Amino acid sequence: MIPPTGAAPQAGPVRGQPHVVLGPKSTGLGSGPSAPRGAPRPRPPATGADDLSKDAGEIELSEADREALAREVADLEAFRDLATSITANAKGEALLQALRVAFDKAAELGAPRKAIIFTESRKTQLYLQRLLADSPWHDGIVLFNGSNADERSRAIYDDWKARHDGTDRISGSRSADMRAALVDWFRERGTILIATEAGAEGINLQFCSLVVNYDLPWNPQRIEQRIGRCHRYGQQHDVVVVNFLNLKNAADQRVFELLSEKFRLFEGIFGASDEVLGAIESGVDFEKRIAAIYQQCRKPDEIQTAFDQLQLELDFEISDTLNRARRQLLENFDDEVRDKLRVRDESTRAVLNRYERRLMALTRFELGDAATFKSEGAFELHRPPPGVDAPAGLYELPRRAGEAHLYRLGHPLAEGLIARAKERELPGADVVLGLDYTGHQGRISILEPLRGRSGVLRVSCLTVDTLGQAEDHLMVTAVRDDGEPIETEAAERMLSIAGQVEPARGQRLLDEGETRVRLLGAIERASRTAEAAVRRSISERSARVFEAEAEKLDGWADDLKLGLERELKELDRQIREARRGAVAAVALEEKLAAQKRMKALESERNQKRRSLFDAQDEIDRQRETLITRLEAQLEQKVTNECLFTVSWRMV
Repeated sequence: MIPPTGAAPQAGPVRGQPHVVLGPKSTGLGSGPSAPRGAPRPRPPATGADDLSKDAGEIELSEADREALAREVADLEAFRDLATSITANAKGEALLQALRVAFDKAAELGAPRKAIIFTESRKTQLYLQRLLADSPWHDGIVLFNGSNADERSRAIYDDWKARHDGTDRISGSRSADMRAALVDWFRERGTILIATEAGAEGINLQFCSLVVNYDLPWNPQRIEQRIGRCHRYGQQHDVVVVNFLNLKNAADQRVFELLSEKFRLFEGIFGASDEVLGAIESGVDFEKRIAAIYQQCRKPDEIQTAFDQLQLELDFEISDTLNRARRQLLENFDDEVRDKLRVRDESTRAVLNRYERRLMALTRFELGDAATFKSEGAFELHRPPPGVDAPAGLYELPRRAGEAHLYRLGHPLAEGLIARAKERELPGADVVLGLDYTGHQGRISILEPLRGRSGVLRVSCLTVDTLGQAEDHLMVTAVRDDGEPIETEAAERMLSIAGQVEPARGQRLLDEGETRVRLLGAIERASRTAEAAVRRSISERSARVFEAEAEKLDGWADDLKLGLERELKELDRQIREARRGAVAAVALEEKLAAQKRMKALESERNQKRRSLFDAQDEIDRQRETLITRLEAQLEQKVTNECLFTVSWRMV
């Protein structure tokens, strides 16, 4: 517990960790710059009812209206006087005391002296920076927000780029690299990271074990995201969560009660609140319901009644029925539906996309015992494979955690493993690809009719070369043992489930004979159908590109012609005026000047006319170039290379 002066601490397990609630009782209005430390602000000139009556002009006010306005002005002046009389922020003082006690306790437990402080606004973030500037930890403070444009952040970023120049740590995205630089600095040298809501997503702080919610959101999902930044894989210490509670505000107390007891954000094991958070349709809706209570309820009994009703509704929503529904969702829905809904098993908090899963599956197979896989997105490389220039160590998908190597398709290790896999020979006639659908976690409805069946599967690389630009398309085609083709989507999904290459036993589908001829003929027809579909897709895409280019060309041509025509009309008008001026001129000098002006305008008009014709010629040339390019795209060089053909059976 960390009991500051005038606070009422409450302690309990926070996901298996200590929990602290801080609540200053002294007079303080809010936090951040609204209640700064230091001298009072200058007092503005008073405004009374007489001043208002002067500004009112011709508006007639009754005596009752004047009295009401006077009372309102008096209330506003009282609020102003109260605000300007505050010279110290009790909430800020409580934060300093909490950090001192927490850091001392962390030192006793062997945990690092690091804390992340979450706040709702940039102004409060800057206030906390000023507040902590005089603390013992001022040298270790770093800000984390959406822009990261302050001087220290830029210096940290420049130093980080210089240290990692030429390595795979630099992704090329300034925003991603800036975030990585700040997290690295906080891990290596920092003590306190002051983050706005931008820091609640996308960064891993498992090396930090103290989370301070200086501003506590009403949205429980945002609180869960904050805690999850530190309480994740690799955390070696209990995570302490510090919240601030105004003990004089009944509404604040009931909000904290809901967050703590009903949503169980600060108790149980990591992930226990997942089911509860899933019970409410939207954290934003819950936040709006809380805001409505604050706006509409003024008396303590009104506040209690409103929160009692909200709590009853939550009790109904957070029920065993919803938990059962979630389990059924995990067990019975297709993998595609689960991916779209982003429903996750409790064994992982990271959602890998299809390409990342495929890359990690290939990496796991190719490395074998040369690496230890710590999770779906991380592995420890013990020794690099022969011929691959990659250092040993920890590799992770782009999640920006720790000193891990950033593993992606363009990494030398990934490129080497892919190249080696592409060169491997598969003895298709002597083996059978056994697919274990029964052991697959989840459901793929399109594959269920294939359970207990067998057939032939082919993977081909279709290369379409147009104007020297080649596109590679991986085609997966399959047929059943009776020769019936399998849909392309189902054929691709067959390779998404676990399986192993087994020695062929009994009759071999690809042996010489009638069966071989029939099945190979069926797979050839399926492959040609798939090739036609790919080429049709490329043609449709090219047609859309051509149409878009033609529309841009037509738009440019119309704008150009309209602009020149407007200029010609304006020149015609000026020439007519100059001609009238020449006729009306009396002196010889005036007539001569008018004639010269007419000649200059006519010369300019002739030039504009030539420009209009030239522009039309240029438009025709560009249109001809576009048509020629489209014709060239029709002359495609297509290569269909069979990578392997193998028998399969699914159990």
